[in-house]
Amino acid sequence: MTPFHCTLCQAVVFFENVECGHCGAWLAFDPGQRRMLGFRNALSAAEPAPTVDAAGDDQPARGDEAVPALRSCANRWLHANCNWLLDDDAPHGLCRSCRLTRTIPDLSVQGNAQRWARIEQAKRRLVYGLDGLGLHPEPRGAGAFGDAGRGLCFDLMADSADGVPVRTGHDAGVVTLNIAEADDAHRESVRVAMGEPVRTLLGHLRHEVAHYLQYRWVESDPARLEQCRSVFGDERQDYAQALARHYQQGPAVGWDQHHITAYASAHPWEDWAETCAHWLQIVDAVETAAAWGLRLDGPSHARPVATAGNGEVATRDLVIAQWLPVAQFLNAMNRSIGVPDSYPFLMPPAVVEKLHCVATLLAETRQRPTPETPP
Repeated sequence: MTPFHCTLCQAVVFFENVECGHCGAWLAFDPGQRRMLGFRNALSAAEPAPTVDAAGDDQPARGDEAVPALRSCANRWLHANCNWLLDDDAPHGLCRSCRLTRTIPDLSVQGNAQRWARIEQAKRRLVYGLDGLGLHPEPRGAGAFGDAGRGLCFDLMADSADGVPVRTGHDAGVVTLNIAEADDAHRESVRVAMGEPVRTLLGHLRHEVAHYLQYRWVESDPARLEQCRSVFGDERQDYAQALARHYQQGPAVGWDQHHITAYASAHPWEDWAETCAHWLQIVDAVETAAAWGLRLDGPSHARPVATAGNGEVATRDLVIAQWLPVAQFLNAMNRSIGVPDSYPFLMPPAVVEKLHCVATLLAETRQRPTPETPP
């Protein structure tokens, strides 16, 4: 993630900001141009999804080119507090990230509005990262994909009143997320109970969307599926039995030499999801380091560059020479201030090979789309 600048005063602003702290401008993120725009007059919160006339007083500073009218996402004025603009040709009131949400929790329940806002904020960061990789998931039942295609949607749900829990997971393009994951205390207690080194809301979304990427762009293409099997193993082994065995017996001895996490060793598709989510994290983190001008003379003489994830930098160089020194620096700083390591992971050769496979397959989706993908 790169830092942004207010287009009116050039002050540094951040991805989640709705207002410039320097000049007070109303801020909105344009996903098409991937930049934050500043407007001279803040719009009234009472207006539902107003149109911003680029020819009027609220014209963003984009240069001399003609700019079409801009519209805010309708969720800006709801609890989701979305700061994105709509795509130019959007016939609806929601941005490309909010459109992916099919079900929201009951906002009359105390705390649910805040949980929804945190989830949507993390999801916008996820969508930003996918867009940067050339992956643009469409909502289920919309656009060229339709219900019969392979669109994506999110059901954000709470446990029922009678105590029936919502199970987070992915199924054929539907990501179900228990909104309790947005509560820090709950998420940490589950992390400890499950023996996970790290459990974050964004990481959770990346993992489930990694399952979707496998379903949408790997499983649907025989050549990609065979390439994936050659690295991660045959996914046709019984999934339920594999997970039951993992939870009953734990990971096999030596799992850390072949998998990024213990859970990744449970089944080839969990290996893919954990590894793919890790790749999305690495690409984002290296881009952030590069954008902030971070230069480290670490064990690998790292020189972070901004070309992460676009195919111009070899996977091994990105992971070993650029990311690991940054991760080691973060861990060292955390220990200095007395908090747990940010990155408690190993990177053996087998995991680097799997990361390379993920990077290659995701890159191929931009170059060789599957038959049902619209041009």
